[in-house]
Amino acid sequence: MPFLNAKINFRIYFQRQYCHNFQQEVSRMKKKTKTLLICLAIPLAVGTVSGWFTRNSMDTFKLLDKPPLAPPGWVFPVAWTILYVLMGIASYLVCTAKQSECRRDGLIVYAAQLAVNFFWPLFFFLGQWYFFSFVWLVLLWFLVLVTIRFFYAVNKNAGYLLIPYLAWVTFAGYLNFFISIMNP
Repeated sequence: MPFLNAKINFRIYFQRQYCHNFQQEVSRMKKKTKTLLICLAIPLAVGTVSGWFTRNSMDTFKLLDKPPLAPPGWVFPVAWTILYVLMGIASYLVCTAKQSECRRDGLIVYAAQLAVNFFWPLFFFLGQWYFFSFVWLVLLWFLVLVTIRFFYAVNKNAGYLLIPYLAWVTFAGYLNFFISIMNP
């Protein structure tokens, strides 16, 4: 009988521990999922709102003189959506990292570059301020580079995830510069 009692007591102890740990893990996963969704929603919302303001801009873009390598208009929303998702994942990796000054500063610069990113299409498409938009894009490029450096210091993968964004902003700079020259 003592053996049976010990076996039952062990089973009860194991079930309590396992259930408690399982509940903690579910709670942690819910919190991480919520954080991930928020991190994805922020850059996607920035792009969506900016895109809504400039929703008829591709008609104007078709009429512009463009440099070689200018892609068709449908490429831009696809590329930006992918980049916004990558930004969201990168910011999630940084948000869930251990608290540090580098993490805080990286998230501040990340927010600043999102704000600059939001206004670029407004200046380019609505204002048709092509050269000013190019200068604004140079500012965005610099902020993205600084964000990459901070994010990389916190989580290397977060930094790597922003490299396509920097490459795309570089390409956008090429397009913007030549459009400003070709369409005074």
